[in-house]
Amino acid sequence: MFDVTANGARIPALGFGTFRVSEDDVKRIVPKALQTGFRHIDTAQIYENEAAVGEAIEISGVARKDIFLTTKVWVGNYRHDDFIASVDESLAKLRTDYVDLLLLHWPNNDVPLAEQIGALNAVQKAGKVRHIGVSNFNTALMADAVSLSDAPIVTNQVEYHPFLDQSAVMDAANRFGMSLTSYFAMADGKVFENDVLKDIAADHGKSVAQVVLRWVIAQNNVIALSKTVTEHRLAENFDIFDFELTAEQMKAIHSLANANGRIVSPDGLAPQWD
Repeated sequence: MFDVTANGARIPALGFGTFRVSEDDVKRIVPKALQTGFRHIDTAQIYENEAAVGEAIEISGVARKDIFLTTKVWVGNYRHDDFIASVDESLAKLRTDYVDLLLLHWPNNDVPLAEQIGALNAVQKAGKVRHIGVSNFNTALMADAVSLSDAPIVTNQVEYHPFLDQSAVMDAANRFGMSLTSYFAMADGKVFENDVLKDIAADHGKSVAQVVLRWVIAQNNVIALSKTVTEHRLAENFDIFDFELTAEQMKAIHSLANANGRIVSPDGLAPQWD
């Protein structure tokens, strides 16, 4: 395991995500993820499993100070007072007095971005969050967020996998000293049917999932969120630090990107993508 350093934050390059993971599964698998070696846990208010994540961390046997914990504020809570109250509620559910990283989950044009960023800064200054960031922002919104914020923006969490070119967002992140955090790295399962990825996996004696996760974190200041509710895949997903992809293999995986690669683009939330 290694860390990505971005605007003063040290973020474990491989995280464990809990999107669409039930409370029962969270309480079962997150302690095992932490015992396996994961030290970066990602959740969100809208996932409705923050309380389970908090319980899972407590029973894991891993000290809270050794875990990088991320959550996200939902768009309906972006008005300043609602934002502050929602963060307090998240902290109570997570059984902690701070989170390491707090993100705006999606853009919301109904609330001025300055108000959203102001609330992020307020909870950071109050010590409720160590670092702040955004999620699902395009490059224009990234620039606006950086210009409006007193505290550094440390990441933009976006859909990123071999079939989606995110070079514009990645270039912007690098300009701003930010990291990029990849979700949906497995492209909702599509990676497992790809012959290029299968061949590369065979070359290394690894699984396709391991190759994809390694490809993500091999890039400059890019973090991968993995997800599983299966124990043997948990260990497999963590076992990606004993091999490296060649330059030719990295290029071959990048070449899989196509114009129709985006999977997540909900109406009413998604910005004008780059």
